[in-house]
Amino acid sequence: MADALILIALLFVAVTATAAVAVRDPARQALVLAVLGLTLAVLFTVLQAPDVALSQLAVGSAFTPLLILLSVRKVRRRGRRKEGAR
Repeated sequence: MADALILIALLFVAVTATAAVAVRDPARQALVLAVLGLTLAVLFTVLQAPDVALSQLAVGSAFTPLLILLSVRKVRRRGRRKEGAR
């Protein structure tokens, strides 16, 4: 039973990682990255590494996508300002 759970978790990680690479829009990519962090946290939990899962949940599912979204927002704002100045 445990091997089946590990296999299912690995399959979900592979699917979400592929989706993160396939998505072209940076904002959507950040959201898919958050889902990838969540699936990795589930995988680590299945592999009986709860401390790593909690770290992955905090960093991979919350902080990193948030920083990417804020960066994308700032870059898009600067682009709009430069276009308006022309």
